[in-house]
Amino acid sequence: MDCLADGNGRLVIVNDNVLPEIISKVLDAKRLRASGEAATSAEACRAVGISRSAYYKYKDSVFNYDEQFSDRIVSVYMLLRDEKGVLSSIIQRLYELGANILTINQNIPIDSVATVTISVRYDQGSTTVALKQELAKLHGVVDVKLISGE
Repeated sequence: MDCLADGNGRLVIVNDNVLPEIISKVLDAKRLRASGEAATSAEACRAVGISRSAYYKYKDSVFNYDEQFSDRIVSVYMLLRDEKGVLSSIIQRLYELGANILTINQNIPIDSVATVTISVRYDQGSTTVALKQELAKLHGVVDVKLISGE
């Protein structure tokens, strides 16, 4: 399925089986550019068999929607002690748990603690409860709260 912006600026979800072939080819070209398989837009267009004008006409209006990923994104708010290696140990533990870090926002420590918000995409086998429990066990972690997720 793909997500399209219609003339009113609304986003709609449409099965790609009913879309014109050009839309699927633009999405393929965008994927080639994003992955680095094509160094330029012209190269991506040649690879999928579309004109650059068609690519530029649609590229900012069509996006892939992957439902399996959107359900597994969570933001974790943490209060951490201002000590060397605390954030590094959190990042290492997230890696061990199979989480893909999307964003990290750390504030300057006040009263020897800093707030950190990390957004992650986690493995299908994991739960946010397990993620929270594992992070809470780490040295230097004062508090863990889930902002979004299950």
